[in-house]
Amino acid sequence: MVQKVLAEYIWIDGQEPTKKLRSKTRVLDLDYVSLKHIPSWTSDGSSTMQADTHRSDIILKPVNLKHDPIRGEPHYLVLCEVYGSNGKPHKSNTRAALKRAAKKFEGSEPWFGIEQEYTLYDRDGVRPLRWPEGAGFPAPQGKYYCGVGSDEVHGRELVEAHLKACLEAKLEIAGINAEVMPAQWEFQVGPLPTPEIADQLWLARWLLYRIGENYGISAKLDPKPIAGDWNGAGAHTNFSTKQMRGTNGIHYIEEACRKLGMRHSEHISVYGADNAKRLSGKHETCDIDTFRWGVSDRGASVRIPLHVANAGQGYLEDRRPAANADPYKVCTAILETVCGKGFSIN
Repeated sequence: MVQKVLAEYIWIDGQEPTKKLRSKTRVLDLDYVSLKHIPSWTSDGSSTMQADTHRSDIILKPVNLKHDPIRGEPHYLVLCEVYGSNGKPHKSNTRAALKRAAKKFEGSEPWFGIEQEYTLYDRDGVRPLRWPEGAGFPAPQGKYYCGVGSDEVHGRELVEAHLKACLEAKLEIAGINAEVMPAQWEFQVGPLPTPEIADQLWLARWLLYRIGENYGISAKLDPKPIAGDWNGAGAHTNFSTKQMRGTNGIHYIEEACRKLGMRHSEHISVYGADNAKRLSGKHETCDIDTFRWGVSDRGASVRIPLHVANAGQGYLEDRRPAANADPYKVCTAILETVCGKGFSIN
């Protein structure tokens, strides 16, 4: 009897303004062990905001293959691009534009790292995990960032299981930490080239949601989960090119900062829905209508880390992307602005 493989086809839907992940399982024969052998599949686009009922099929085209840490060997996670019934990339397929930008600027050898913040909730999704019931609030921020102890951190069981799963899937997870608001956490992916960095971030998000099912905990990427004197959630994006990483790279880093400032409004338009609630000028952010860059400045739009400034080479950190931003769009915008003639939403 031929051994079977379970392939979890994962794709990004057409929901606006914030896309969601979808997935379904296909049973394949064991000889499907490389990306080129995984077949395309179809799905009901009318149920994912990607087609109408009269022409409902969308095509799921496999583009990235990772080991499935939930089901174990020999099963796979299969990240897919969405194509329309005409065989062309669907308008919701933002990965296609990133591929073009990556090809255009491959000589610059761009690398990205993304810091994904998120907030944990009970299954009902009403209040952050283990926050007081009703209208009460926990103690003010200050003791929770990188905290230790059940009075300071909530949901570590899911966070650790997620980290382990990402490593087993061979995702380039660089670390995790508890964040400033209680029940808020962060994981980092990269550094990686494009589109791999964005692929892996989407897969890491999927694993977080899926493993959360096992614990009755849901993770959300709301940029400002709680109004008031509480930190929001971002997806700080670290970026470098060959020149920025080389001798006298600080010159190219500073030039990149100036270029990003010239296209500030265009970047904000693709840096996540409801980002204005987070980019208030408070809680380690710059005001959404202001662009500022500086060394070691966590209140700036773009930060040059102190160790980068001291070394005179390295990378910059774009602190503007919201936690719910589409990494394909973020990476495309940065590439076009820093390496090209400028990013435009038109």
